[in-house]
Amino acid sequence: MYSVLLTTHSLVRWLVLISLLIAVFRSWQGWLHKKPFTPFDNAIRSAAVYTSQLQWLLGIILYCISPVVLYFFNYFKVAVHEREIRFFGMEHITMMFIAVGLITTGSLRSRKKTSDAQRFKTMAIWFTIAFVIIFLSIPWQWSPFTRRPYFRWF
Repeated sequence: MYSVLLTTHSLVRWLVLISLLIAVFRSWQGWLHKKPFTPFDNAIRSAAVYTSQLQWLLGIILYCISPVVLYFFNYFKVAVHEREIRFFGMEHITMMFIAVGLITTGSLRSRKKTSDAQRFKTMAIWFTIAFVIIFLSIPWQWSPFTRRPYFRWF
C-alpha cells in the first residue's frame, strides 16, 4: 500500500502543478487585461483547488504510514539534524499545508468577489504565492533539501 500511495502522490503532483500553473496564468492574464471571468476560468480554479486538496489528502495518509516519518518521530533528536529526514518529517508537510490553505482561501475569497477583475486579482495573488511554496517544497532532483525522481513508478 505504501508504494502505491507514494507513486500516486508522485504522479498527482504533476496534475497539481499543471492545474495551478494554468490557474495562475489565466488569473494574471484576466486581471491585467481586464478579461471576463468565464466558466472555464471557474473550472480551472476548481481543478486547482480539488487536485491540491486530493494531493494533500494523499500526502497526509502517506505521512501517517511513511517509514521516514516514523523514523523522524522515533529518533527526533538525531533525525532533526539529518536534512532528508527533517525535510519529510517536518518541512515538506508544513509548507504543503500552508500552500493548500492558501489555495483554498484564495479560491473562497475569489468566489465571493463581485467583479471579474477582483476575482482574477484575488486568484492571482493567492495562487501565485501557493505555487511558489509548492514548487520550492517539492523534492526535485536538483533540490538542495533532498532529491527524488521526477516520476516514481510502482
